[in-house]
Amino acid sequence: MATPRDPRDLAVSATDLSASSASVGTESARSPGKVKSFLKLVAIEHSVFALPFAYLSALTAMQVYGGRVRWLDLLLITVAMVGARTFAMAANRILDRRIDARNPRTANRELVTGAVSVRTAWTGAAVALVVFLAAAALLNPLCLLLAPLAVVPLVVYPYGKRFTNWPHVILAIAQAVGPVGAWLAVTGTLDGSWPAWLLGAAVGLWIGGFDLIYACQDAEVDREIGVHSVPARYGKRFALHASTVAHVVTFALFIWFGALIGFGWLWWIGLALTAVAFGYQHVVVSPTDLSKVNRAFFTANGFVGIALFVFALLDLTIRLNLRP
Repeated sequence: MATPRDPRDLAVSATDLSASSASVGTESARSPGKVKSFLKLVAIEHSVFALPFAYLSALTAMQVYGGRVRWLDLLLITVAMVGARTFAMAANRILDRRIDARNPRTANRELVTGAVSVRTAWTGAAVALVVFLAAAALLNPLCLLLAPLAVVPLVVYPYGKRFTNWPHVILAIAQAVGPVGAWLAVTGTLDGSWPAWLLGAAVGLWIGGFDLIYACQDAEVDREIGVHSVPARYGKRFALHASTVAHVVTFALFIWFGALIGFGWLWWIGLALTAVAFGYQHVVVSPTDLSKVNRAFFTANGFVGIALFVFALLDLTIRLNLRP
């Protein structure tokens, strides 16, 4: 779903074509470029952060309730996650485009430069929202009923930096929805969903924690233009300490989740690697040196999601007998 502070955009609107047949031909030829700009706007590749934990939650539920992989459910969960995240990223970038224009780090984003029009961005956001709701409807009635609630933090988050110094908490709530929603997609009930809530809280704190790190890059500019964030209000050092606390709690929740499900040694190996990745991102970033923020943000956190999922999948398959 949402990725912190660095979104982009995704669809091509037919209304962007001019009425003349010559213009239609020209714009049609450029469509691949517009689609590419849209995908860049929504940073589609950042799905690697949230999707593994949705899969982990879903596959764990499948193991608990029957022991078989339900491939159609996994496909619909993927569609729902990508749809919700694309909507969130597009809406975030639309609502923040004037703020982005005033920040040198973000002034070359697609909606600021005009590479993607606002109308195209809204069209892409609307399409993504419809895709998300349709996937939820195809999963089960409970998912459809709760889908609008999942959208609320996605919409509120872009406004958060305008009224609270802790918009990162709203982002954490938005990200926590993924594992919970994936569990409900499989079970169709809130009964017995306690493990999913644990995993959701862990994922929310994980992403909220590294959003605190990422936000340090904009602390000075945010103060100048009136954007609220923890680094802007309390300073980079405080933000990095808060991020450390968030990730310590995240790790504790991962331990709790593993113990609750009954994972074996493979899970704990994955968790040990996760601890190394967490430690790495806090070592390479300091209040006086933010040059390695992108390395901490993309490399370390991408590794966390993939590594923990792979080892959990192996444990579910080999030891807990999850069958294809």
